[in-house]
Amino acid sequence: MKPAVVLLHSSMSSKSQWSSLKAQLADAYRCIPVDLQGYGASPFPADAGDDYVHTLAHEVDAVVAAIASELEPGEAFHLIGHSFGGACALHMARRMPQRVLSLTLFEPVAFHLLPETHPAKAEIVDVVGRITSSASDRDATRIFIDYWNRAGAFDDAPHAAQEKMVAQIAKVKLDFQALLGEQATLDDLSMLTMPALVMAGERSPASTRLLVEQLGVSLPSATASKLRTAHMGPITHGDIVNPAIAGFLSGAEVAAEQQ
Repeated sequence: MKPAVVLLHSSMSSKSQWSSLKAQLADAYRCIPVDLQGYGASPFPADAGDDYVHTLAHEVDAVVAAIASELEPGEAFHLIGHSFGGACALHMARRMPQRVLSLTLFEPVAFHLLPETHPAKAEIVDVVGRITSSASDRDATRIFIDYWNRAGAFDDAPHAAQEKMVAQIAKVKLDFQALLGEQATLDDLSMLTMPALVMAGERSPASTRLLVEQLGVSLPSATASKLRTAHMGPITHGDIVNPAIAGFLSGAEVAAEQQ
């Protein structure tokens, strides 16, 4: 049986973002892309209400349930995550380290790991504050999209795309709540001894570039890499990101066979 690869996407995306990578890996791997809660075909968190507090544990519970029918009981798998999906992948790997063969992360937005007094932490906290206090969902969405892409990116998007993004901003706010509320520290990552690749884009915000630097040091078997992309590289520059992931996975497979 081909080894399994679980793929977790970014906020305001879906499992379809991995289509080109899935095609590239199909000969050697069983790819299992998952829609995170509130995206693609996955429902919005059922309990969400005024007093609801969203967590990465909620997201990972849903991922584990979604992949159960795709894996043999106890089967190990490679784990790939981008942005919010990367933060979920980190939580998932800590929950079941014995089952994660390798960990591939493109700019995981694990903001809880940033030093409290660092300007990069202040930057993202300010962005989240402006999103949550915006007068309208459209204004909040503009802030979110422009931060991760470039100033004017939201207004330059086609109207239909704008409407789709605005419809998802409520889930984005829950994503940020989960990210900033996570209690894990960099020291907690020492248990993740599996081969790891953490990637950042050269043109990405300071918050995620710093996180990738930290993870490259804190994960015991990590390689950190900077690619000629921005934060949405797995979607916008698959021709650069996908070969890096494929090469890392094949190397991780060889390492596992040699043990």
